[in-house]
Amino acid sequence: MPTLVLLRHGESTWNAENRFTGWHDVPLTALGRKEAQRAGQLLAEAEVAVDLVHTSLQQRAITTANLALEEAERLWVTQRRHWRLNERHYGDLQGRDKAETAERHGAEAVQRWRRSYEVRPPAIGPDDPRHPGHDPRYATLAPEVLPGGESLADVVSRMTPYWFDAIAPDLLGGHTVMVVAHGNSLRALVKHLRRIPDDEIPGLEIPTGVPLVFHLDDRLVPMSSGYLGEPEEAAAPAPPEDEPDDPADG
Repeated sequence: MPTLVLLRHGESTWNAENRFTGWHDVPLTALGRKEAQRAGQLLAEAEVAVDLVHTSLQQRAITTANLALEEAERLWVTQRRHWRLNERHYGDLQGRDKAETAERHGAEAVQRWRRSYEVRPPAIGPDDPRHPGHDPRYATLAPEVLPGGESLADVVSRMTPYWFDAIAPDLLGGHTVMVVAHGNSLRALVKHLRRIPDDEIPGLEIPTGVPLVFHLDDRLVPMSSGYLGEPEEAAAPAPPEDEPDDPADG
């Protein structure tokens, strides 16, 4: 039975500073590192023997994966990284203080960007230094695939090919796979797995640092799923990554 583990990275420095993060690369805080280590402890206690990991290209996910694997004594396993697992790109909101953004644009507009499935935030152009075209890790990608701002629907569209091309073959090949990524890219993956309707996915919340384990059939349809650890760990509020006062994203 294929086993898939989803893990949202721990608190980042821009979480703590209450800033929109998106594709900007920031490290974990001390709390975020502890959350990642706790995830590894939960994996070890549950005897979930992860043997292949996929992460985004962002250090908060990569560090979370490394800390969790080290705690579970599985730091040796193969890791693969891909931009399609990156967080949602928040366009012109990226790097901005969340409270100031609400004052500048109005609470209604921010709520629409936050909760709408298809509405994008204000985009940035390729000349903006925050655009991923200026980041060397994306230098080999075609300019047209690099976002200047994304909706949750856009994240679903860019994540799904990676599921079919990389994650699904690893699961069908007999690996116990862990995907360490972000609130929005993981929500996109859960949407695909559970066939969640568009109007329901904005309400999905994924806590930081708590492994979500799926047991799948041979068609990769979920047979069962659940969080590891005590119920209060999965129910604990997650630090909002990129959404003001919203634990669902990050």
